[in-house]
Order: sequence, then structure tokens, then C-alpha cells
Amino acid sequence: MDERSSIPPGLPRPNPTLSYWQDPPSHLANHRTTPNLPASTSIVIIGSGVTGTSLAFNLLNQPSASSVLMLEARTACSGATGRNGGHTKHASYREFLDNMKTYGEEDAAKIVRFEYNCMKAVHTFAREHCIQCDSWEGDTVDVIYDQGQWKKAKKAVGEIRRVLGEKDPAAQYKFWDAEETEKEFLAEGSLGTVSYEAGSLSAYKFVIGMMDLAIEKGLNLQTETPALKITNHEDGQWVVNTPRGEVKAGKVLLATNGYTAHLYPKLQGVIVPLRGHMTAQRPGKRLPRDGLKTTYSFIYDDGYEYMISRPQGSRFAGDIAIGGGSTKAPDVGVREFGTTDDTTIDPIILNYVKNSTVGYFGSNWGDDHPEGRLRKAWTGIMGYSADGFPLVGQIPGEEGLYIAASFQGSGMVLCLLAAKALVSMINDEDKQELDDWFPRPFHMTHDRMKVKFRGRLKTKVTPMDLELKSQT
Repeated sequence: MDERSSIPPGLPRPNPTLSYWQDPPSHLANHRTTPNLPASTSIVIIGSGVTGTSLAFNLLNQPSASSVLMLEARTACSGATGRNGGHTKHASYREFLDNMKTYGEEDAAKIVRFEYNCMKAVHTFAREHCIQCDSWEGDTVDVIYDQGQWKKAKKAVGEIRRVLGEKDPAAQYKFWDAEETEKEFLAEGSLGTVSYEAGSLSAYKFVIGMMDLAIEKGLNLQTETPALKITNHEDGQWVVNTPRGEVKAGKVLLATNGYTAHLYPKLQGVIVPLRGHMTAQRPGKRLPRDGLKTTYSFIYDDGYEYMISRPQGSRFAGDIAIGGGSTKAPDVGVREFGTTDDTTIDPIILNYVKNSTVGYFGSNWGDDHPEGRLRKAWTGIMGYSADGFPLVGQIPGEEGLYIAASFQGSGMVLCLLAAKALVSMINDEDKQELDDWFPRPFHMTHDRMKVKFRGRLKTKVTPMDLELKSQT
């Protein structure tokens, strides 16, 4: 893993695979608010995904807003947010035992509530601002095939209920046995299922809708303008170099996720890119015509797939968006780490993901659609940290340089509120109020920059997970 984590990410590559969500492209895809770059601005945000756009909206939604410039290397929202699986899902129970063991009950509980509240906030924002993004709220199911994962899920949910309280909205889980799972959710051959609240949407449409609002408030969006280098001058100003000239700013905000080390090499090996594979599939003939009633994850020993069914009223309603499969590559997916090439697709991973729907639903899938199962396949670049948490805050020792990145493939239940937290830090607002809801392990610190990346955390079950005693 040392070899993979030491590969410089470089810039986002031109001509990436075409995401299902980005076809057709939005009206902001190639937007430039002004024909030329400003010579200076108060704040430069680098990156136009859900994190960067949420930062812009929050910064400009203040009584005396600063001037904000957003730089995007490719088209608007062309990175991970616009290439994801469409899930708003807080699978918090899967990490709870590890978090409780490492950080204690209070911080572990705060992470659970943060993810749940962020999921709810995304759909609330879409509803309150009338963003048409196929927002759907309901239940999700984690269909489990491995005995260790099943035991860990039972133990983790029990601990969440104990620590948060059984009536807490973020502690609402229900278990289904194998027979109930096949009857209710059509998935064959499992040990059982755990269900809980979740949602789905087009994250691309969501971000473009928020970006429209930010532009109305004064955001200067400059697409196809990669940040090549950032430099801190003696006068305290930051200079951002681009192929179209340089910009001076008092503050620079890195919302660059898996690409962050390109601009700040000290984070090489601290944030490591991971390429993910996604497909959009036409449903089999025996699946419900009005679509599946929940979203899904399919969890096995060392990995999982994640899946949504497109809601009624959306384009291609009933389509299945399913991704994952990286551990099924010959090297157990190791070579997907350190990879920032989203212009290509690994044929072995694609073949596995394409066939996984039939494998999971079995006889309940039926014959393929007359036009074929696969509608589209694409890849995207995520960012993973050594300790498995986002990095949010001022970069230690770098006055005016901030980061909100490394969202572990779960950005839709992390980024919106992480951006709110970072704006609070930038404005030097009440730290105690922030600490009441923002998890301590997410803060950017010097110590976190020393932790070496060893691979994606919290996917396999260790004996210690099952032996963990309840803390009293």
C-alpha cells in the first residue's frame, strides 16, 4: 500500500467516462461568470462538488459576504459528487464499535448523529429551495451474507441503542431474517437484513441547483480552470496559479478530495485516491414495475455493493444504479488505490458489478430488459484518509489555507454539514457551539497528518469487534 499511496494524484484528467447523472450536462457545465479571472478575491474555493458548492453557499449567505471565486479543473460538478451512486445513506452502525473503542462513547455517538443529520439536511435543503434533483426519502436495507458481519451488525446496533437511547432517530434499526429478506426485499441467499432510514437523489442536480443559488448571491464560477499551484507570499496573501493567469486571495479553501495532494504535497499519503466503479442497469423483468421500495447494500466478508432504484417521476424510473466490486479484482482492488484515471473502466470489476444484480436477486430478477441490462458504466475518484475520517479545518501552520476533503465515499452524509462547520471555523464563531455537533475526530490536526495510510478501514470484521464489551 505504501507504493500506491505515494503516487502523486495530478490534476483531474480530461475526457472522463460519462456519468449517468451528467448526461445531459447541466446549463452550468462550462460556465464562466466573468470572461477573465479576477486579479484578486477574498476567498478562492478549489473544487465544485458538493463540498465546494456548500462552502460557497454558506460563505455568500452571510450579511456581509466576502468575494468568492470557485475554480474547477473540468466542467461544473464533474468529480466524485457528479459520479456517485445516488445514495444518501448513513451506515453509521458499521463503524460504531470501532469508533467507540478508539474515541469513546461521546464522540462515537456524535458521529452517528452528524451523519444522520447531514442526510436529513440534504433532502431538507433540496425541498426548501425547490431543487429538482429526484430527492427520495425512505428506507434502506443492508443485506448481509457473512456471519461475522451479521454478528457485528447485531452487536453494533445494540450498542448504538444503548448509547444514544432507543428513541433517538439515529438509532432506529430493524432486523429481518433470511426468509423475511427474500419475501420483502427479493434478495436470495442472505443471512438476513438490517433496515433503517436513508434516501436517494441525483447529487449532480442537487449541486447544480445549489450552485445556481450561490451564483445569484455573487459566486464567480470558473470552469475548465485547473489550479496548478498554490503559494503563500510574505504579505500573507495566497497566490493560485492557473493556465489562465494567477489570482491573489486572503484565503484558499481546498475542496479537492482525492486530488488534494497535487496542490498540497504534505498530504501525500494522508489522503489517498480510490477509483470507484458505477453502473446504471435496466431492471430485470421480474422486479416490480414501479421500482424497488428501498435502497440496498449487499455486504460480504471484505466488501460490499451499494444500490438504489430510481424513483417514480425521474428519468429512467426503475433503473438500478449499483457500484462497488473493487475487492473482486485480481489484486483485491489494491491497484484502484492511488488511481485518478476516471477516463477508463476496469473490465473485471465492471463485469462483476454488471452481473451482481442477477446474483443478488436470483430468480427474482427474471429475464433482462429487451434493450440489455447495462445502460451506462463509469468511474469516479474518491478520497480516503489514513484514519477513515474527513479532514476539516485550517491546515496546521498555514494561515489562510483551509481544507474539507477525504469523505471516504460517503460525501452525501458528510459534506453539507462539514462545509457548514468549516465556514464556522473560518469566521471564528463560537467553538463550544460547534463542538456540540461537529465530531472531534473530523478536525484537521498536525497529528492526523502523521498517520500512515494502510488501506480502507472498517470493511472486514476482526475478532476484537465481536469481543468488545459494552462500556459502562
